[in-house]
Amino acid sequence: MTTTTETKSGVSPRVVLQKVGTSLSNMVMPNIPALIAWGLLTAFFIPDGWTPNEPLASVVGPMIHYLLPLLIANTGGRMVYEARGAVVGVIATMGVIAGSDWLIAQENARLLEEWLAGGNAEADFSALGQVHMFIGAMIMAPLAAWVMKKLDRLWQDHIPAGFEMLVNMFSAGIFGFIALAAGFFGLAPLVNGLMTLLSNGVAALVNAGLLPLVSILIEPAKVFFLNNAINHGVLTPLGISEAAENGKSVLFLLEANPGPGVGILLAYTFFGRGAARASAPGAAIIQFFGGIHEIYFPYVLMKPILILAAIGGGMTGVAINVAFDTGLIAPASPGSIFAIFGVAARDSYLGIALSVLGAATVSFLLSALFLKIGKQDDGDIAAATAKMEQMKGKKSSVAGALTGASAAGAGAAAAADASAHTGPIQKIVFACDAGMGSSAMGATVLRKKVRAAGFEDVEVTNKAISSLNDEWDLVVTQKELTDRARQRTGSAVHVSVDQFMNSPRYDEVVELVQQRNSGAPAPEADGAAAAVGAGAAATAGANAAAAPDGAPRGRHAADRPADAAGSTPILAPSSIVLDGTARDAASGIDEAGALLVAAGAVDEGYVRAMHDREATVSTFMGNGLAIPHGTNEAKSSISRSAMSFVRYPGGIDWNGNPTTFVIGIAGVGNEHLALLQKVAMTFSDPAQVARLEQATTTDEILEILGDEEE
Repeated sequence: MTTTTETKSGVSPRVVLQKVGTSLSNMVMPNIPALIAWGLLTAFFIPDGWTPNEPLASVVGPMIHYLLPLLIANTGGRMVYEARGAVVGVIATMGVIAGSDWLIAQENARLLEEWLAGGNAEADFSALGQVHMFIGAMIMAPLAAWVMKKLDRLWQDHIPAGFEMLVNMFSAGIFGFIALAAGFFGLAPLVNGLMTLLSNGVAALVNAGLLPLVSILIEPAKVFFLNNAINHGVLTPLGISEAAENGKSVLFLLEANPGPGVGILLAYTFFGRGAARASAPGAAIIQFFGGIHEIYFPYVLMKPILILAAIGGGMTGVAINVAFDTGLIAPASPGSIFAIFGVAARDSYLGIALSVLGAATVSFLLSALFLKIGKQDDGDIAAATAKMEQMKGKKSSVAGALTGASAAGAGAAAAADASAHTGPIQKIVFACDAGMGSSAMGATVLRKKVRAAGFEDVEVTNKAISSLNDEWDLVVTQKELTDRARQRTGSAVHVSVDQFMNSPRYDEVVELVQQRNSGAPAPEADGAAAAVGAGAAATAGANAAAAPDGAPRGRHAADRPADAAGSTPILAPSSIVLDGTARDAASGIDEAGALLVAAGAVDEGYVRAMHDREATVSTFMGNGLAIPHGTNEAKSSISRSAMSFVRYPGGIDWNGNPTTFVIGIAGVGNEHLALLQKVAMTFSDPAQVARLEQATTTDEILEILGDEEE
């Protein structure tokens, strides 16, 4: 079944579990360092630790009960709705934590009353412990952030100008209060019951000596990328609770043990054939020492019977760990042998070493047997890797180690790079050095094209490369920056462009979105309309969407978008020059920068940073427009958001590109983006560009850039 079919039908359990698992993993993984820090506190300073210390041990309880769940809540909320989602997610999760504590207190009071009524002494009473709300955070925070996002969309177009901050602050505060109450009375009882059920289930398996049987589920789940839902949704929360009580947990070792994978890879090293045998030794090093388990999945997919070897190895490792009563003090992520020993309980080193050795030995022997007795070809590792990436839904970060391909050497065309991400395209980001100028304009142009193609739910935004993470489906960068973007978003489709304004590559992106998200070819008429992006109707819609406050067209300069103080327009008449004197890019940057300095928006250091930015990558946008701006490091030189506009009627040479308009920008936050969006849509329309060329006054320039109907 293809990814498109699964997405369209929406009935594939594997895809659903993968998405759930990925979401859980994305919430937990960034906070692993905090879990490790808590584990080290536990290992050293609790009464049974290496160096008991009562004052420091007092941090252990609050950290696991409050800090760690709230960190996960912050991450989960931010994934859905950035900073605003993080805030309401944390508030809502605090309600779940407090609700759980209240329920436990009520139950303990009832149990104590029954205990005393039976004639027992209060000193002998065993109270219920706290339930740590990791699962509650992973449910409540994204849910609260999602609801907040939907609510904001209801009223975002109806807020009077000047009241945005008031509405945003109070709406988040009021909804956060409601979500807190909902978590306190609604979700807390459900999570308490779920944790009790899961804990009892694990205890029953341990008491019956059946814990090794979980490998029958975990090892196949790893190969099919379903393990995150089990690992981060169940094993990590339960393991943390167990470690809080006992100082360690064997549950952290059920999935992280590298023994089964390295056994399979060693078997290929000695008994494999062709490319599979040649690549197996390097893959074994990456898997065992680097902790990247997915590198052995293609070897299993080439010969599916090897899943039995993985199960056998996994069961052996678990059995040895149970026999030696081993455990980790915190999750080991990635599953490297170094990470595992780094968080091992002090009484578990020998048992863990034996469990890894035993798992690898059994896995190796079974794999060698299957490879020797079964029919074996030369091993198409490339095809198996492609199959693995198809199941994963995006490009593997270690695939190049198996196939000899380099991610950095992939083609620039979207069609050529489409294998980097095989699922639907839902999140597109334009990335540049500072994330505030050229990328914002490119995002505006493509967003309109994507909307015109009928994909309202596809997110198109812009960011600085330094703030990217591997959550994006498609990344657009200028060709000089693509390699930097790949380092942060290795699993995304990467599209390189020469300039951000009207690149023909945008039509390829729209076509790719249509193919991935609907499974249908691009409609000729609609696709052509979307590709042009310059007609009067399209421009009118774009300008209306870009308007920050819904004000009527033809506003006076004093009424145009202002800075945070609300007193000075971002583009003031004094910052507009109709006949520039520069003759090249360097003097054009000086002229545009001097206007920003004269406006009191930046200091001289920002102008130098504008030159540094141009030396790194050109700010020429196309259609005769350049938008010079400073580097990301120069934001401290900006005192307020501002723009400057310089026209060169005879044109200047901008590093080989004929340029008529230079717009300098300096942005604090997102204050300048509304006007920048208008600039983008104006310059995507040749008729509007002609009006700018013919304008004779600064008011005409402001009128064109702020016109919402033409």
